[in-house]
Amino acid sequence: MKNYRYAFTMIELVFVIVVLGILAAIAIPKFAATRTDAQISKGRADISSIRSAIMTERQSRLIKGDSSWVTQLSNSSTTLFTGSDNNHTLLLYGITSGTTDGYWERTATNAYTFHVGGKDCTFTYSNTTGKFSSGSTADDNSSICKNLVN
Repeated sequence: MKNYRYAFTMIELVFVIVVLGILAAIAIPKFAATRTDAQISKGRADISSIRSAIMTERQSRLIKGDSSWVTQLSNSSTTLFTGSDNNHTLLLYGITSGTTDGYWERTATNAYTFHVGGKDCTFTYSNTTGKFSSGSTADDNSSICKNLVN
């Protein structure tokens, strides 16, 4: 009779566990960086949409003979950038508010914070110039926040 081996040796199992541990140690940090990059991309797309909506609203007002900018970007603290004065709609569906990474939060009438990578990036809207721009505090000058507007 032939002697067949039906199991792995302890050394083989330890070797496989070590290899899996090394792969996990490499993959987990890469996954975390990819998640932050995705949140930055989402924030950049949101900023572009908001700025485009402000300009579209301005053009609509100019056609009607009104040269004013929209007074505020949101009436609500739960769904942002959906409207302001005279029942105008900036973004058709708005952006859901939240306090975790990847979400916007309304902090004042025309002030908003985008949470990404553990940082809070502030943005303000000026209803005299129509600009939606980033703040200038020390936390906002981090490389993550700069990536949102570059």
